[in-house]
Amino acid sequence: MRLASTTLGDDTLCVLAEETTDRVCDEQRFPAAAASPSPYVALLRGINVGGSNLIRMAALKSCFEAQGFRDVTTYIQSGNVLFTADRTSQHALTERIEAALSKAFAYESRVVVRSFEQMKVTVQKAPKGFGRQPAYRYDVIFLKEPLTSREALTSVSAKPGVDRVHAGAGVLYFARLISKAAQSHLSRVVGTPAYRNMTIRNWNTTTRLFDLMTVIRNARTTA
Repeated sequence: MRLASTTLGDDTLCVLAEETTDRVCDEQRFPAAAASPSPYVALLRGINVGGSNLIRMAALKSCFEAQGFRDVTTYIQSGNVLFTADRTSQHALTERIEAALSKAFAYESRVVVRSFEQMKVTVQKAPKGFGRQPAYRYDVIFLKEPLTSREALTSVSAKPGVDRVHAGAGVLYFARLISKAAQSHLSRVVGTPAYRNMTIRNWNTTTRLFDLMTVIRNARTTA
């Protein structure tokens, strides 16, 4: 399998050179699914931002419960919904959630859904030192299929000496110097076509969501 290296700022990123194997790589990095039901998190795009698509968390929770999901809870206002559901096609699960949200709240819903196993990989396979240097601000760019990490790298540029970008399984890890945050290229991704298939969470939110999913999973295991 051929690899191509791309240098962004101070970092060298390895991505698959063959597009046909790129998605296989992303899929194979995730561990096998556990027995159902299992924790999931739905990451909503574009709600409660700039006065648009305002959704109260209580109403969001009720919408998910009306779909038959269990253990539903929301985390902060940016649109993060934790729930458990029987194992099914993740594509079908995403479409089901998007259809329910679009109907309930009259907007074009786009959602990135992650299983417990996928979030575990995102957190535990982060680049060495990611989230640990106080001089940097850390974000995770979650990618919605069919967008792959390799494809996303063409839309997410890095300012040398300011930004660091790493490709992961279904995500990009983005770090930027706080002292030079105004020079960061992260905001440029908003104007790209690929941004439609992205949603961004800071590292603290990402790790907290995984912690909450772990609590849900452990509670169900011991019940």
